Amino acid sequence: MSAKIKSIPDGYHTVTPYLIVTNTDKAIEFYKEAFGATESMRLTSPDGKVMHAEIMIGDSPIMLCDECPDWNALSPQTIGGTAVSIMLYLEEVDTVVDRAVAAGATLTMPVADQFWGDRMGTISDPFGHKWSIATHIEDVSAEEIDVRSKKLFAAE
Repeated sequence: MSAKIKSIPDGYHTVTPYLIVTNTDKAIEFYKEAFGATESMRLTSPDGKVMHAEIMIGDSPIMLCDECPDWNALSPQTIGGTAVSIMLYLEEVDTVVDRAVAAGATLTMPVADQFWGDRMGTISDPFGHKWSIATHIEDVSAEEIDVRSKKLFAAE
């Protein structure tokens, strides 16, 4: 009797981002420098394009590929933006945001303590993907988040 095949392979989560970029080689180098990513695999097509690559940031895999208009795989730079932000939790938010900006990211929201219990900042990476980068600093109940948000928005 053979072992049951897992529907979610070891090392993966239920949801895994798949980023389409204009240059996977440069994107992987940026993610290594900015976020400490490690590359786990890369498949290159005969024309030299990266058709699939995988990196790990912390315990989370991220898949990437070069854009390919023939397959309707277009990067944020080609389509003029993205409606998605990737949430990245780690220990040193200030250091990582500074490192990402030094590596070429654009700071879109400075790092600050947030009412929901995170210290967070946001960047846009050089490939058009948005990242919300945070360190969790306080456990806050849903009820307290609601109270704090109402107080914040009443002050505006």
